[in-house]
Amino acid sequence: MPSKFLIASIFAFLFCFSTIAQEKEKKRKKLPKEVVIDSIIEVKNPINPLSPAKAAFYSAILPGLGQAYNKKYWKIPLVYGAIGTGIYFYVRNNKEYNRYRDAYKRRLAGFEDDEFYFSNGVRLSQPRVTTESLERGQKFFRKNKEIALLVTVGLYALNIIDANVDAHLLQYNVDERLSLAPHYRFNEFDATSNLGLTLNFKF
Repeated sequence: MPSKFLIASIFAFLFCFSTIAQEKEKKRKKLPKEVVIDSIIEVKNPINPLSPAKAAFYSAILPGLGQAYNKKYWKIPLVYGAIGTGIYFYVRNNKEYNRYRDAYKRRLAGFEDDEFYFSNGVRLSQPRVTTESLERGQKFFRKNKEIALLVTVGLYALNIIDANVDAHLLQYNVDERLSLAPHYRFNEFDATSNLGLTLNFKF
């Protein structure tokens, strides 16, 4: 009799254990797949490591092309405006330098027929610009055109750097859960103010 009771107890225990396992399995199957996928997998735009190099290469070939590659079209007029201004001042100072140099060479050769000896087609007894002023003018305009050339080259390089940095930042992961913001707090007890930065990260 005790052996029958023991066997029945074992069967009852196994039956209960099997029932509990089946209930747990059913609960697992009832979970929607969307919840599991959304909580584990986060879809992000793929990172292209060659994108910054491409943007810099395009801007090196043609200024503004890298900005167009980054879809920052509003920067293209700024690029051409800056480089165009540098080129304009270089051409202008180079033209004035050539005028003064040609007149100075004529003076050294003993001629008195350069453009500074005339005013509205009338020959003057004394030139409007002296020989010493022609020499100083050459130095002045040569210096200005060299500065304009350096500025133009710098702006051209800046255009390449801007395209490269922009392409890097476009792939930078900006998460809404991470924020950095300035804060200002007035302390009412001692009438002082505190200024600083607040870093928030939401888990």
